[in-house]
Amino acid sequence: MRKKSDNKLKGKAGEEIACAYLKKKGYEIFHRNFSTELGELDIVAADSEALVFIEVKTRTDDAFGTPAEAVNYHKRRKISEVASQYIKKFRYFDVPVRFDVIEVYIGTKEVNHIVNAFDSYLRY
Repeated sequence: MRKKSDNKLKGKAGEEIACAYLKKKGYEIFHRNFSTELGELDIVAADSEALVFIEVKTRTDDAFGTPAEAVNYHKRRKISEVASQYIKKFRYFDVPVRFDVIEVYIGTKEVNHIVNAFDSYLRY
C-alpha cells in the first residue's frame, strides 16, 4: 500500500523535473505551489506569449490512465478559480493566459508538455 507521503515526494520530484524542463525551454518561473484557501497552482510561469498556469502530474506508468486524464472537470475548475485569484492578486489583467499540463513519468524522467491543455470558463 502506498503512503500519502510517498505520493507527495513523487509529486515534488515531478515538479522539479517540470521546472528544469520549462527553464530549458525559456520559460520564466514566477511561483511554485501558489496556494489560496481554494487550492494550489503547481507552477505559474511565462513564455513569450502568455502567463501560463501549469498543472504537473507525475506517475510511474500509465496503468491507470495517462497523467493528464487525472486533470478532470473538477480539477480544471479549481485550477481556474485559483488562477483567477492569482491574476487579481498580482494584477495581471489584460495579459494572455494559458493552462498547460505537464506529465512526468518519474522512472524515465520523460516529460510530455501539453500546451493549452484546457480553457478556463472564468472571466478575469
